[in-house]
Amino acid sequence: MFIPFFLELKAARVPVSLREYLSLLEGMEARIVDFDVDGFYFLARASLVKDERHIDRFDRVFSHVFKGLEAISGEAGIGPRALPADWLRRLSEKYLTEDEKRLVESLGGFEKLMETLNDRLKEQQGRHQGGAKWIGTSGTSPFGAYGYNPEGVRIGQKESRHRRAVKVWDKREFRNFDDTVELGTRNIKVALKRLRRWARSGAPDELDLSGTIRATAEHGYLDVQMRPERRNAVKLLMFFDVGGSMDDHVRVVEELFSAARTEFKHMEYYYFHNCLYETVWKDNRRRQAERIPTWDVLHTYGPDYRVIFVGDAAMSPYEIAYSGGSVEHWNEEPGALWMQRVLDKYSHTVWINPEHQDKWGFAQSTRMLREIMGGRMFPLTLEGLDGATRDLSK
Repeated sequence: MFIPFFLELKAARVPVSLREYLSLLEGMEARIVDFDVDGFYFLARASLVKDERHIDRFDRVFSHVFKGLEAISGEAGIGPRALPADWLRRLSEKYLTEDEKRLVESLGGFEKLMETLNDRLKEQQGRHQGGAKWIGTSGTSPFGAYGYNPEGVRIGQKESRHRRAVKVWDKREFRNFDDTVELGTRNIKVALKRLRRWARSGAPDELDLSGTIRATAEHGYLDVQMRPERRNAVKLLMFFDVGGSMDDHVRVVEELFSAARTEFKHMEYYYFHNCLYETVWKDNRRRQAERIPTWDVLHTYGPDYRVIFVGDAAMSPYEIAYSGGSVEHWNEEPGALWMQRVLDKYSHTVWINPEHQDKWGFAQSTRMLREIMGGRMFPLTLEGLDGATRDLSK
């Protein structure tokens, strides 16, 4: 029954190999898990998934292959024998309370419940709704979904309603890690891992255990050795677009900002609106009174910094191409010129766009900025951040 699972994973673009499939079979043969749905899920995931970006695709395939009514119907080519009665029995013994066990026994026992379910599967020819016998929905049958029975097998239902099921056959509640979904701070940290170059710098304030052992052995007395903490040596300069249409992306940009602050010791940031001009600022509440000349920023940070612009690139094309095009002030020079000055100094520069990539082609300003960036505009997804960090690591 695992070959269709393997083929479905391949079809869903989960990069699983025959070697990993054989590892799963070896784990099952070694009885690493036994009559445990969750244990089998985690064994399969550990054996077959190499990158957590593919976990959501794996979950969808797992749910599809091992789910309820559809997976045990004739259309799926799987008959009643596919229901592992021993598996279900062990799980019922594990999760039912003593009162619930006595109730099941009073109604004929677990074996009677499973025997009746297999009989229903043999007899039923299609979908059924309502009633007290067939596997279906909105009835009082012991088998199905969205109905009521004091002791049953829940099949094909998203979540519990009466909390009386003996077994939940298809239950998927694992968090998405797909590389096309919007991110959380933890996911962003995972994506930023590629942009790391470890180095030890600063004051020696961390115990060097191996050095202490070596020095003590050499000198014949306890000789404590200290060393600087190991930190990410990459230097990062970030420019965040704020206001206007960026208000729709505040949450995810805040998460990116938080993750970057945690991951990079050498990180500096500034704000701008729509496009880069002659000034930027550090505090949005005082942006009119405390402006910082962009030239000062370019002269302060050396060319070894990696630069990331974060913005949706949604604006009037005049803001990029013409003097006086800014919506907030009269800019003496066009935004495109300031962008080019940054690119001339910092060879490792990318633009991360929180707007969905499908919408990029509808805005002329987005196309213009993408051209200025030499195509180095990436969506704010795990896949996009992976591409951006690859480009910055070159």
